[in-house]
Amino acid sequence: MKIQDLASLERQMRSVARGEQAAPADAAMPSFNSVEAVVRLLTPENRTLLAIIRDHKPKSVAELVEISGRAQPNLTRTLAKMEAAGFIRMTAAGRCKTPSVTVKKIVVEIDPCSDRDFLSVA
Repeated sequence: MKIQDLASLERQMRSVARGEQAAPADAAMPSFNSVEAVVRLLTPENRTLLAIIRDHKPKSVAELVEISGRAQPNLTRTLAKMEAAGFIRMTAAGRCKTPSVTVKKIVVEIDPCSDRDFLSVA
């Protein structure tokens, strides 16, 4: 994962589109525009949800609804955000989607004198 502000990302994408530079090796990796964006996604409730997925290994979103006690529409939105961030993977098995946690640890390195923060995922 990487931290990259939207203006920088746009400049980079335009440069690649114009053929001025090759796509960076990490272009397909999830990115955030700030550490705060990561923190907003990793609320205590969402961290509990990740732990439930890791520990209970639900076979479907419906089973996860039962285990977690969260409303299905809200849970579905949260799972979509977590999948886009690369925190979980949703695997289709017939009509069911099975969530699984893809990260074990997120390390944030903050440079207090600039906006060049860094995330690493294990």
